[in-house]
Amino acid sequence: MPVKCREEQRRLTAWVEGELDHHRAREVMEELDRRIDVAQPRELTVDLSGLTFTDSSGIAVLIRAHRRMGQVRGAMRVVNAPSQAKKVFQAAGLERLIRFE
Repeated sequence: MPVKCREEQRRLTAWVEGELDHHRAREVMEELDRRIDVAQPRELTVDLSGLTFTDSSGIAVLIRAHRRMGQVRGAMRVVNAPSQAKKVFQAAGLERLIRFE
């Protein structure tokens, strides 16, 4: 499973583990889309504590999830991003769009 998710009181938490590159990005996006469609959450938390590597594909995954949450009028935040991932996301300016904690 590309993403582990837990739903609780219209809050969806998704854990992404391993490498998030072009090989896995599509399946992660599809799983997040499916979970957002079903749960219609008010808040999505993407926990990246288990992420070992990401490239620009990780940027695309987060932007797509952010847009999907906008469609259901929900908020999104990213937590526990490892330093390598933080550098990629900061270089893209994602902190101006998505809340990182």
